[in-house]
Amino acid sequence: MPPQRVFALPRQHSLLLPAVINPFVHDLTLTKADKIKCVLQGIVLVPLRGIFLLLVLMVMWPVSVMITFRQSLKGAVEPMTGWRRLLHKKVMTFLGRLYFFGMGFRVVVKGKQASSLEAPVLAVAPHSSFFDAIVCIEAGLPSTVSRSESLEAPIFGRFLRCVQPVLVSRKDPDSRRNTIFEIERRAKSGGHWPQVLIFPEGTCTNRSCLITFKQGAFVPGVPVQPVLIRYPNKLDTVTWTWQGPESARLLLLTLCQLYTTVEVEFLPPQIPTEMEKKCPIKFAQSVRAVMAESLGLPVTDHTYEDCRLMIAAGELTLPMEAGLVEFTKISKKLELKWDNVKKELESFANIACSCKGGRITIDEFASFLKIPISPALQELFALFDRNGDGTIDFREYVIGVTVLCRPANNEEVIQIAFKLFDIDEDNCITLEEFSSLLRSALGVCDLDVDSLFKEIDADGSGHITYDEFRSFALTHPEYAKLFTTYIELQRYQGLGEEFDFENCCSTSHNNHQEDSTSDKKDD
Repeated sequence: MPPQRVFALPRQHSLLLPAVINPFVHDLTLTKADKIKCVLQGIVLVPLRGIFLLLVLMVMWPVSVMITFRQSLKGAVEPMTGWRRLLHKKVMTFLGRLYFFGMGFRVVVKGKQASSLEAPVLAVAPHSSFFDAIVCIEAGLPSTVSRSESLEAPIFGRFLRCVQPVLVSRKDPDSRRNTIFEIERRAKSGGHWPQVLIFPEGTCTNRSCLITFKQGAFVPGVPVQPVLIRYPNKLDTVTWTWQGPESARLLLLTLCQLYTTVEVEFLPPQIPTEMEKKCPIKFAQSVRAVMAESLGLPVTDHTYEDCRLMIAAGELTLPMEAGLVEFTKISKKLELKWDNVKKELESFANIACSCKGGRITIDEFASFLKIPISPALQELFALFDRNGDGTIDFREYVIGVTVLCRPANNEEVIQIAFKLFDIDEDNCITLEEFSSLLRSALGVCDLDVDSLFKEIDADGSGHITYDEFRSFALTHPEYAKLFTTYIELQRYQGLGEEFDFENCCSTSHNNHQEDSTSDKKDD
């Protein structure tokens, strides 16, 4: 009687799919009525608003030049005082509100803004548009965090200088550390500096969830006032994400609307506990939870790095959303760096090259491994297929390779597997030995392993040396679990015992990672 196989493994809740699969896509669909309405309104509104905005800019420009005249942005920067502060706080704020009014924005402000003493930092979310700058206007033009390159932009670069931003430079390797230091210096100035306004998500989403908050706003350990921003409009012409309409189209469509409503809500300041002061991540999660509850939105662990992977997936001809894995959570739990995950994405693309949906079926899995579908392969596939839908997406693939396969690819397992294939113990594996064992292990009589054998036999000598076998095993982690499965099969068949595939998986994994977290062991 053939050994019964058991391959169902528990799934860690912490590595399940996020509530929102892709927060970086915005599908703007205009009905025929919408298009007609935009054209008719745009013929009148766009020219009038264009002229009005130009007039406002003509006033804002000389005012901003006066405010920033002979003002340093680097070195020992001090907050503006006297007439500069008055022009900045009163005149520029008024002109900014006038500018957005000219664009057709109807602003509704809820709650009360705290003073810089009560809450030195303002955390704004969800961040979904370049129009979110309206929050800065309503908050009285506090300092913001901005790229140093933005100061070079004509006209608007001068306006940005008025708020004395905390500058981030891509060219400076110490920029991140210096930025955190400057935010902390201003936040702990005791009201000497204006408030610092930060969009903690760090990138734009479609407002379907709140993604991971970056730590910058929470490192100082001072009270933070959450600020919510909503766009409760029937036609969404403001959302600007990684997948969706271009900024120019959104701007034009927004100018064509009679008005665009935006709600800005100031929530009560959040005061960190002693633990949260020591752990900015916990403080960030606490503030995000408060904001998510007020918005009625779920939270996910997506970050800017997911956007990078999404772009990389597109370059590999995969659907862009294939790269979304909640990078921060996955990398932390599986101890992976971005380059590692990018490499896994390339491997995934090689398997899914014929799959237009960016998901791997068992047929494609078997074709890539160059072996037929068998019980052992079905069990391996089931371990990868976390949600049981019969396919493997990239998220499932990177978890499977890291948790199931790479731990099994240690030197000891590779040596045992090689000896198992090397039946006559002459330190090389012939095609007959290779195919004979795979037939026995997989239970398939007519198994064609020529192509797989040739791929392992790098020098084409007609036999596989240990170095070739080891090199192939290390660069093709998908085979590692199959190798260990074969070893366990042979052992249990030889003893006449029942083969427990679950114990096989957990044993090989636990032996390799005794010090790892339970998430990695039990997954």
